[in-house]
Amino acid sequence: MADIINLNKHRKQKERAEAERLAADNRVRFGRSKAERQKDAAETEAAKHRLDQLRLESDDES
Repeated sequence: MADIINLNKHRKQKERAEAERLAADNRVRFGRSKAERQKDAAETEAAKHRLDQLRLESDDES
């Protein structure tokens, strides 16, 4: 006698596998490397630092 298969479990498992495959594909296509993220963070921090240096009034004044 054949094993009984729950079709809902099989369908959901297939959908999860497809979603994971799609996510992996998107990570490759649209993801950024660690070096790119670090470069962007450094540029953002440098821009923030420049703006703070050009501030006309201090934070102490209300």
